[in-house]
Amino acid sequence: MILTLTLNPAIDRNVQADRLVFEDRAYILSTSETAGGRGINASMVIHTFNAPTRAIACSGGKAGKRFEELLADSGFPTNFVRIRHSIRTNLTIVDKQGLAVKLNERGPHIQATELARFEKTVAENLDGASWLMICGSLPPGVPPDFYARLIKLAQKANVKTLLDTDGDALLHGLEAGPTAVAPNQAEAERLLNRALITQAHFREAAHRIVQMGAESVIMSLGSRGAVGATGTRVVEAVPPMIDAICAIGAGDALAAAFVWALSEQKTFDDAVRWGVACGTASAALPGISFPTFAQTEKMHSRVEVRVVSA
Repeated sequence: MILTLTLNPAIDRNVQADRLVFEDRAYILSTSETAGGRGINASMVIHTFNAPTRAIACSGGKAGKRFEELLADSGFPTNFVRIRHSIRTNLTIVDKQGLAVKLNERGPHIQATELARFEKTVAENLDGASWLMICGSLPPGVPPDFYARLIKLAQKANVKTLLDTDGDALLHGLEAGPTAVAPNQAEAERLLNRALITQAHFREAAHRIVQMGAESVIMSLGSRGAVGATGTRVVEAVPPMIDAICAIGAGDALAAAFVWALSEQKTFDDAVRWGVACGTASAALPGISFPTFAQTEKMHSRVEVRVVSA
């Protein structure tokens, strides 16, 4: 069982437009609503791979009710920790050329008692889990070391952890020694307080993040693939050229496939390959949607993995 956490979920309102332009009109081609959040997205990918997964997420207000309705037919079990305030609603606009704008609300204030219930729910579900994926931003008012506490909780239960977050939550989480972290380029730049431009920069950054406490790292670089590092080993995974339609959510797909591969006892290098394959296949799909296992497997054979140092 791969357990996923989404402390700051959302209703994702998705708009497909004919074009994205300034100071001129554009036309809406279609709209949809989906249940969003990095952990929810990860569970969706893992489920399509026919692997067992359970999602834990906060839910509150009218948006929370709609969120639960959207997940009712997801096919995987979900534990909802109900909170007083309404969860957020995010807006994504994508045009036919693949340009995208994503506007996220910060999320609800979560009270200390609600946070304690969330932590208790996590503890109750660790039995039987092989991995715990801790995903997404912290809502306002949540202590920046909260994810670090969950990592330590999982470690006591001998459950491996992947941390996929940003800012202070990532910094504090690294101090707890997660099994893996999955920052994208922008998140890594904020963590290290430096611009990352060249391949050498990416390799150095991945190695530095390992030195900061993670056992391994997979750093997403968008259309350039990913860099993975564990110990002294650094690998680069380069995807084929594709016509990207919507890259939003591709990083969530990458992290999910990476964890799935490791849970299937695949090598670290191959897990990085699977992650990049799934992220690339996701970017080739319209809207915020995720590839099937067959689509990912087809892309997997086209991803090149290079060992930079061993």
